[in-house]
Amino acid sequence: MSLETWLAYTLACVVLTIIPGPSVMLVVGQTLMRGKTAAVMCILGDVVGSIVLTGLSFAGVGAILAASTVLFQIVKWTGVVYLAWLGYSQIREARRDSVSLEPGVRTGSAWGSFWAGTLTAIFNPKAIVFYMAFLAQFIDPAADMTVQLVVLTLTSSVVVMVLLAGYALIAARARKLFQTRLARRRMGYAGGGFMIGGSALMAVTR
Repeated sequence: MSLETWLAYTLACVVLTIIPGPSVMLVVGQTLMRGKTAAVMCILGDVVGSIVLTGLSFAGVGAILAASTVLFQIVKWTGVVYLAWLGYSQIREARRDSVSLEPGVRTGSAWGSFWAGTLTAIFNPKAIVFYMAFLAQFIDPAADMTVQLVVLTLTSSVVVMVLLAGYALIAARARKLFQTRLARRRMGYAGGGFMIGGSALMAVTR
């Protein structure tokens, strides 16, 4: 893999991640509702999901999905429903006023945030199209496939972690400004709204 190809891939990963989509919406929503720990687990889950997509692409699953509109739509709408359900659940939790007033106390499971990040990444149609349809453009058939897989996976993982962490830090700063029970409840609504917004973005992605 040439330096030019690697730089082009890195730029593509940056553009894919930095534009607000389902993963960004989920991370912001989790940060507002549950704090930094949930955000970290969510980001790690998103990285794992991206690695899974890369592996599936190299295994040939990407070609199958790219060739089958029906299968692609099934995967896409599974993600839409899942992320919408997460958003609804968060809003319902906020309505029950279960968000603690103490900044150090967080509701929900850290592993729940991890799996939310993983599944959202896997079912994100934008990521599916990128990893399973366009990834082959950055592969040199004459070079070692294993080395290229490792390089591409590490590159995308670092880009995802850095950019999503940036969004999480911004959301965490906003979270510190709201410490009253009413404000926390509204943050819960906002977090759920971000997730539902991410679901809507999934739905309109072709």
